Amino acid sequence: MKELLEKYLPKLTPLAHEQLLKYYSLLIKANEKINLTRITAPLDVVQKHFLDSLLAGPYIGEGAACIDIGTGAGFPGIPLLIARPDIRLTLLESQAKRAEFLKEVVDTIGLRATILNFRAEEAARMPSHREQYDFALSRAVAKLNTLLELTLPFVKVFGCAICYKGQAVKEEAQLAAKACEKLFCTLAIKEMSLEYGERSLVFAKKQASTPALYPRKPGEPVHKPL
Repeated sequence: MKELLEKYLPKLTPLAHEQLLKYYSLLIKANEKINLTRITAPLDVVQKHFLDSLLAGPYIGEGAACIDIGTGAGFPGIPLLIARPDIRLTLLESQAKRAEFLKEVVDTIGLRATILNFRAEEAARMPSHREQYDFALSRAVAKLNTLLELTLPFVKVFGCAICYKGQAVKEEAQLAAKACEKLFCTLAIKEMSLEYGERSLVFAKKQASTPALYPRKPGEPVHKPL
């Protein structure tokens, strides 16, 4: 694993490599008890989890307030924080066991991050989190028309939701046109052809405050997408 980190993430500091090694060890150990990831081989983890998570890094400003929606095992938030300790990170995860794992990772590695064990629909209505972030991140969570409703309420006006997507991104973007209109955002897509597959980042820039109606009740954004 150490050699793979040095090969694929050569620009990271020795401390960041050490933290990613610890993260990998904790992930594999915890994955034996709770469902965190199907990707466990060292090369796959480095490419499809660590390297993939860092794709948004160049687009995030210095010291930015970021929230990772539905972070699961901590992707993309934890690798981003390890690589970019300047950002202020909140990890949002609805499943209690996964939230406990995230707390263990943060405490063991020595990272500064806030763990929230709530659904996005609930946390987005809390004054301490609604429209408080420069960036909302989401990876492998839902279709784009659903993701916009779950992420944009957290973002400040003129802030951005960054959604990690695969090859079907253009079709999803077309289906999300109505959601963009209702949530006052514009989309831009960055497509990338990488060693481990085709990846895309969707940038949803927020142009005005999110209407009070959104997000709707828990479950509605998924079952009745805009």
